[in-house]
Amino acid sequence: MEAQSNISSILVPDFLLICFPNYQTWQHWLSLPLSLLFLLAMGANATLLITIRMEASLHEPMYYLLSLLSLLDIVLCLTVIPKVLAIFWFDNKSIGFSACFLQMFVMNSFLTMESCTFMVMAYDRYVAICKPLQYPSIITDQFVVRAAIFVATRNGILTMPIPIFSSQLRYCARIIKNCICTNMSVSRLSCDDITFNKLYQFVIGWTLLGSDLILIVLSYSFILKAVLRIKAEGAVAKALSTCGSHFILILFFSTVLLVLVITNLARERIPPDVPILLNILHHLIPPALNPIVYGVRTREIKQGIRNLLRRF
Repeated sequence: MEAQSNISSILVPDFLLICFPNYQTWQHWLSLPLSLLFLLAMGANATLLITIRMEASLHEPMYYLLSLLSLLDIVLCLTVIPKVLAIFWFDNKSIGFSACFLQMFVMNSFLTMESCTFMVMAYDRYVAICKPLQYPSIITDQFVVRAAIFVATRNGILTMPIPIFSSQLRYCARIIKNCICTNMSVSRLSCDDITFNKLYQFVIGWTLLGSDLILIVLSYSFILKAVLRIKAEGAVAKALSTCGSHFILILFFSTVLLVLVITNLARERIPPDVPILLNILHHLIPPALNPIVYGVRTREIKQGIRNLLRRF
């Protein structure tokens, strides 16, 4: 068994990423919108981070949570999109064994961290609207630090076994029919039984993302109930506009994940290029939209961006 494992590791020193196996001629055309979205995501998140850092009036817990979300978005984009564009532009399909599993870890852990951050931000809005008098004593700088530690620790520890289990498998092939190193795309190349690997990812994924979504829905349900009781003119419309756009973005994040899971489960009936494209877009569209919906729609941040532009 040990000799066989050594042979396998020699035969598979790296992997080859084959994007869109049925429509490889589309890659150059697809690279243009992906590049524009990538630049938008990086520019918008960087602008938001710089604005919050430079503007003293934005040094508050709510904006620190926005900074955390932007940092997660930037890391996710940088982990996935440059490699995808390198494949499209330079046909650089090779990815090292360790680099593949590092990418797998970052994708799994940071996606769940982003979901958890959405949940913390929903709780922040719940306290701000439903318990406004207690907000300064509940949502403090210490709360943000503890929340950030919780987000990183919970998701980092629980998702770490996924790439570890995959890296211990014996591989008989090296061609990954995907643009990125997803667990299922890589594990299918193994000679070993991957039932436990698939089961662990399924249980952990649904537990983390499902629990976050339930708490988010509960928070916004309480917010909606409290908002409808407000009798001040224009207050209801303003609160619904802000929270509604946040909730829609969170639903988009969760819905794309759900569609991605369904397409992977029904891959025999769906062209293989569909889940590949959804995988790429899920690492690109939310990072591009998050700073716009959460940041630019906020009056204080818009004013901070104007002040930043005046300085430079």
